[in-house]
Amino acid sequence: MDKKIKNEVLNQKARELLEERGVTLQDIAELVYYLQSKYHDNLSMDDCLYNVDRVLEKREVQNAILTGIQLDKLAEKNMLEEPLQTTIAIDEGLYGVDEIIAFSIVNVYGSIGFTNYGYIDKQKPGILKRLNDKSTGQCHTFLDDIVGAIAAAASSRLAHAAQDAE
Repeated sequence: MDKKIKNEVLNQKARELLEERGVTLQDIAELVYYLQSKYHDNLSMDDCLYNVDRVLEKREVQNAILTGIQLDKLAEKNMLEEPLQTTIAIDEGLYGVDEIIAFSIVNVYGSIGFTNYGYIDKQKPGILKRLNDKSTGQCHTFLDDIVGAIAAAASSRLAHAAQDAE
């Protein structure tokens, strides 16, 4: 058995897990548009989708998606030991590990990602509002932060590209 997992396998699995959990690339692109439209006069959804796609190509991002979603799914099935089970299931405010995983994504495109992430994490627009709805019975303790971080990283990527173009 080949011990090194090919990037294409990780990429495909990460995208499948996002879809399985009800998150589309369009949803994430809408967050990028939300973050960046006031700074780019001609920003299109295609630009946003392109940058989301490029962020998802990064192995660090794929690993964060796989790890976070697996933990969310295990929490839904009550398969974690206490007190971790309850901590993740209720999205305990002082837990913070979900944000640490998000920071691993945000770091991929520089420090501007931190401000983008912090802003969108507080505002909770679009898909983030749905992912934070605790009444659905699904656990998205990690996923909401991961999606916000992907949008923040794509926004950072977009900002850097615009700066380079100037």
